[in-house]
Amino acid sequence: YELRQYEPAKWVSTVIRGETQKEAMRQGFWKLFHYIQGKNEKEVKIDMTVPVTCLIKSGCADFKISFFVPFEHQDSPPQPTDSDVFIEERKAAAIYVRSFGGFASPEKYAEEAEVLARILRNRGQPFHEDFFYTAGYDSPFKLFNRHNEVWYFKK
Repeated sequence: YELRQYEPAKWVSTVIRGETQKEAMRQGFWKLFHYIQGKNEKEVKIDMTVPVTCLIKSGCADFKISFFVPFEHQDSPPQPTDSDVFIEERKAAAIYVRSFGGFASPEKYAEEAEVLARILRNRGQPFHEDFFYTAGYDSPFKLFNRHNEVWYFKK
């Protein structure tokens, strides 16, 4: 694993409730994709960025899916016109990251998060155990050398 320091940044997000993680990712992706395709108050197209993250909270069936807002829009991202889509400002954070390849399923993300949590506990590293993020970096059409991550926030 590695420990990364992230600066404060804006993300465009949506919360999908009461679906499986896979279905929430699908629905959330399309809501956010429509936003970057111009479904925003400026009707401006925004470049797709990576990673696409999904917040997983233990014992909770809500999934927050997010796209990173490109640097040129960080100061004033266009406001979404879909009431389910919002701009969020994430604070600076130290994040433990575990990377892995292949096509990541919800099961694979959960397995990798558990491995990371176990390593952090064994090394006495304090982290927020009640939630983690999944991060995907590749288009579904990329078949090889795929890059996925799970993130735990350092306490």
